[in-house]
Amino acid sequence: MELKTGFADDGPAWIAKVEFSKSKKSIYFNDRCLMGNGHGNCQDIETDEVFWVSGIKKNGDDRHSCGSGKIFIDRNVIDDYLEIIGRNELDTTKFTVIDIKKTQKSRFTDIQNSNFSAVTTLGDFYDLSELNEKELLETINYLKRKESYTQNKFLTQKIVEAERYLKSIQEEKRFI
Repeated sequence: MELKTGFADDGPAWIAKVEFSKSKKSIYFNDRCLMGNGHGNCQDIETDEVFWVSGIKKNGDDRHSCGSGKIFIDRNVIDDYLEIIGRNELDTTKFTVIDIKKTQKSRFTDIQNSNFSAVTTLGDFYDLSELNEKELLETINYLKRKESYTQNKFLTQKIVEAERYLKSIQEEKRFI
C-alpha cells in the first residue's frame, strides 16, 4: 500500500494485513478506511487521500513500479512475508519494522452513514429532483470521490447531471 496524495511516486508505503468489509468495497488498514476494490487506487473516506493498493510480489518488488523509498512493514507479518518471497531474513535497507494500529471499523460505519446520506436518499441514482441543495452537493462530492478511483463513466454522467440540476436550483433561487 502506498500513499499517492501529495507525493509523486515516493510516498510512504506499507506491508501489512488488511481487513475487508462484507461487501469488499472497504479496506480497513492502520486505523483508516479506504474505499476501493483492494487493487489500484483506493481513497480514504476521512481524508480523501488516495492510496495505491496491491498484493505482495514474490520477487520482492513491493512498491508501485514508479515508486521508491523504504517500506514500512508490520512486525506481525514479517514471517509470512519472508515465506512468500522465499527468503530467510528481512533486508533492513529496504524495510522499516513498525506496529500497525488496529482499526475500529465501527467508527467508519458512522462516518459512511453520515457523509453519504444523500447518496442513500438517491437510491440507485434515479431522481435528482427529490434532493435539496445540500444533499445534491453531498452527492456530487461523493460521486466525484468514487469516480476518482473507479473511473466509472456512469458516475461521470451522474456528476454532470447533478451539477446541471444544482446550477438550475441555484439560478432559480437568485430570481426568487
